[in-house]
Amino acid sequence: MKNPRPAERLCHATGLLLVLSGLAHLVVFAVDGGPWDGPVSWRKPVTFGLSFGVTLIAITWVTSYLRIGARLRTVLLVVLAADCVVEVGGITLQAWRRVPSHLNMETPFDTAVSMTLAVGGGVLVALLTVFAVASFRHRPTGPAGMPLAVRSGFAILLVALASGAAMIARGVVLTRTGHQEAAYHSTAPLKPLHGVSLHAVLVLPLLAWLLSRTSWSERARWRVVATAVGCYAAAVAAAAVWAVLTY
Repeated sequence: MKNPRPAERLCHATGLLLVLSGLAHLVVFAVDGGPWDGPVSWRKPVTFGLSFGVTLIAITWVTSYLRIGARLRTVLLVVLAADCVVEVGGITLQAWRRVPSHLNMETPFDTAVSMTLAVGGGVLVALLTVFAVASFRHRPTGPAGMPLAVRSGFAILLVALASGAAMIARGVVLTRTGHQEAAYHSTAPLKPLHGVSLHAVLVLPLLAWLLSRTSWSERARWRVVATAVGCYAAAVAAAAVWAVLTY
């Protein structure tokens, strides 16, 4: 693998810090207790810290296989890292204040945090969509199966972004119409779909990379990746059906 550039090192370090933040709050949960589910719990800084940290590290690595300008990729990655910090920071702040982080319009400060998280989510969607489009405009580089893994990972990631946007949009509508409690519970049907599809962009390319370390033929490695893509797509489809039935 190539030596990481400064922007890549920054993203790796930031992602690691976010993961450590998530793990630290897992310890806080073990000590402080309280509910794991619900809009106010230590679950949110734990899961968001781990998820954003892993995703940032994964995107930094996977985008190295994209045929995209180095300067553009650097700018996008730095903005992505900053956005991840803002998202996890806002969620963690509200957890310590013992108030909901998303869809919370109770006070001007809570509204500002909630809207900042919503805007940050929009920025995240825009950045990752640019990377996804780049993966399909030009065939990614890498060993056998990697182009398929990268493209499939980004395609499935778009499902995660769409489901995340749907959760926020529905929650905001319910909040604005005076159904605050319903807004907090409205995201439940889409959470499995969002969670399953979010990390395909890491799992599938990682599989392709691990297979490149074996003595298997390129054709055999490609078939394994293709099978994994099919299985992952089936899991996403199942989560989508469940979301539709329970929405």
